[in-house]
Amino acid sequence: MRYGPLILLLLIFGPASLVAADLTHCPPATATPLSQDLILERYLAATAGQQERLRGVNMEVDIQAELPKLKKRGRLYGFRHISKLGRVTYDALRFVGDKTVQNDVIARYLTGEKQAQEEDPGALAVTPRNYKFKYRGLSERDGKQVYVFDVKPRKKRVGLFKGELLVDASTYLPVREEGRFVKNPSIFLKKVQFVRDYTIHDGLALPRHVESTIETRIVGKAQISIDFFNFSSGGDREPAPAAAEAQ
Repeated sequence: MRYGPLILLLLIFGPASLVAADLTHCPPATATPLSQDLILERYLAATAGQQERLRGVNMEVDIQAELPKLKKRGRLYGFRHISKLGRVTYDALRFVGDKTVQNDVIARYLTGEKQAQEEDPGALAVTPRNYKFKYRGLSERDGKQVYVFDVKPRKKRVGLFKGELLVDASTYLPVREEGRFVKNPSIFLKKVQFVRDYTIHDGLALPRHVESTIETRIVGKAQISIDFFNFSSGGDREPAPAAAEAQ
């Protein structure tokens, strides 16, 4: 399974099986809805400078990957560090499972994220520069009110997706992105679907959980699930509340 490292970057940042939110069965929200333009204006203001503020943040990661057709799986525990210069590095603490999964899925994801440091993060950002937004309304998820948008990329570019964006109605920060990438980065891939969930802490939308299904032309589906937890900033702040518990 020799797909390039860029696809593993897309698994987490896009800028990664589709687990769609069933918003049609959510309880009705009670807050007064705002216009699409005003919501987007506040969303852009809230997310401005996110990448800069994430510099110096450390977190633990639990990465699980599987090749169901080959009945192979693996799991990696480690630390993810973002330096003051924005460079991402990993310290692997323990891996259990099949070496094929370790080398062809997890290792390639880590390589892909390192490559992303040289890319323009704005080229994949979920903003009006790259996407058309269609406001679907105010709903409720996990006890919190969210603004729901359908998003469609303005160009068919690798890393952009067609799907859904959920914005927290209190902070205007993203709490979920999900969909299908509109352009496959390799001829060996048929479809890439993902869900990215965020946790909000101290004015930041921190990654909490990512699930992806990649349909390949050779070995069938490749699945990856990533949890992020125990966030801290350069060791000089108290850790943020755990976003997920490692099994």
